Amino acid sequence: MSQTISAEMISRAETKPRGRLIAYWTVTFLLAATVMLSGIGQLMQYGGNLELVTNLGYPIYVLTILGMWKVLGAIALVMPGFPRLKEWVHAGIFFLMTGAALSHAFANDYGDYGFQIILPLFYAALNIASWTLRPKSRKL
Repeated sequence: MSQTISAEMISRAETKPRGRLIAYWTVTFLLAATVMLSGIGQLMQYGGNLELVTNLGYPIYVLTILGMWKVLGAIALVMPGFPRLKEWVHAGIFFLMTGAALSHAFANDYGDYGFQIILPLFYAALNIASWTLRPKSRKL
């Protein structure tokens, strides 16, 4: 009886870190993919990016700056090593996404159903989830 309980407890102990690791990579890949695609779209001035920044009152060159940082940040999130760099990337994504939400709010550009504010805040939450779930090897 005690061997069965011990084996069961060991099995649960092994599953928890594995589940957390799967959750981390799922959230992190989703975050990295969205940041990468957004950055590429900004670099190419694709879709409504040009109108978006001009409606908010920002100069067009901000698309190049944000696009480059997003692409580099997405790469840094998924590459092995460099835990300090990853900390900076997470901080940058948080400031970028909350800043985007606030920019839209201050410009009264809420979009349909508040989409222009909800989407960046969702990405900020995804970023927090990725940071919180990160394994020990990615912590300082």
